[in-house]
Amino acid sequence: MSKISLKDVRKTYGGDIEVIKGVSLDIDDGELVVLVGPSGCGKSTLLRMIAGLEAITSGEIAIGDRVVNRLEPSDRDIAMVFQNYALYPHMSVRQNLAYGLKNRNVPKAEIDQRIQSAARSLEIEPFLDRKPRQLSGGQRQRVAMGRAIVREPAAFLFDEPLSNLDAKLRVQMRVEIKRLQRSLATTSVYVTHDQMEAMTLADKLVVLNGGRIEQMGSPIDLYEKPATTFVASFIGSPSMNLIKVNAESGITMPSNISAAAGSMTIGIRPEDLHLADAEQAGSFGAKVRVQAVELVGAESYVYGALTDGQTIIFRVAGRSNFALDRECHVQADPDKLHLFAPDGKRIDPN
Repeated sequence: MSKISLKDVRKTYGGDIEVIKGVSLDIDDGELVVLVGPSGCGKSTLLRMIAGLEAITSGEIAIGDRVVNRLEPSDRDIAMVFQNYALYPHMSVRQNLAYGLKNRNVPKAEIDQRIQSAARSLEIEPFLDRKPRQLSGGQRQRVAMGRAIVREPAAFLFDEPLSNLDAKLRVQMRVEIKRLQRSLATTSVYVTHDQMEAMTLADKLVVLNGGRIEQMGSPIDLYEKPATTFVASFIGSPSMNLIKVNAESGITMPSNISAAAGSMTIGIRPEDLHLADAEQAGSFGAKVRVQAVELVGAESYVYGALTDGQTIIFRVAGRSNFALDRECHVQADPDKLHLFAPDGKRIDPN
């Protein structure tokens, strides 16, 4: 059993600088939870507290059935994968994988079996006798993961492990991490600032903001029903359009929400906006002047300005031939709108 539980965990520096502000979180056995948020939100600090690399100020952290607040990192039965690989440069891949097991007096036959099994899973068997300097960045990250796997820990902790890789390798490695985590069924906590990485990897997504949990749930739940404008703007690429409706914006609103629109922020995903020749009754509509077009392959994102200068983004299929400064009209169905109160919290129509 390797459930991880955090109860009202706090971290304060210098007596009055609180960076983790009462985080409570349950991570189920075998679940992959991703902590995501902007720089300075507390995600890496929280991970280091779970690992025991950072002392907690108050609260409780349990791994399995043990409260680990006062346990050393080596006694917590966790394995951590860092962004800088942390491999011993003078050792071969095989020696790097074996090092932690030898320190725990694991029998040699078992060490060899664990290394072969991990190397086979990670496809690094041909590199076992090479030194880290003879490997590519992606191969070194596989070795770092292999060193965690051979430990057979209660939990894996990943601290932005893919941030040093190029874009193509990041995609390849996050698929590999997801596959391995599912096959090993080991409880995992993964930290990243990359919301695309978070969306594709997570069983449960936890968005942190200023040392607090802003929202948590499945990736699709957070994408389709963001609880706040912060989550709406952070999850999704490009992010959700957040529009302040006023007399100068040139926006038409569905009649059922138009009366209150002045005090709300309206959210619309770029893919939920479509071009229209004429205004359709009951829809959200806006006149847009094209400012930039971003081609991303099979589709394009058009960046435009409303009449009051607010930016709005919408998606069109294929290679767009939109001319700059062209005026067009975009619309969205009422059920695609997200409504947020002045304090940034979501308003559900019913």
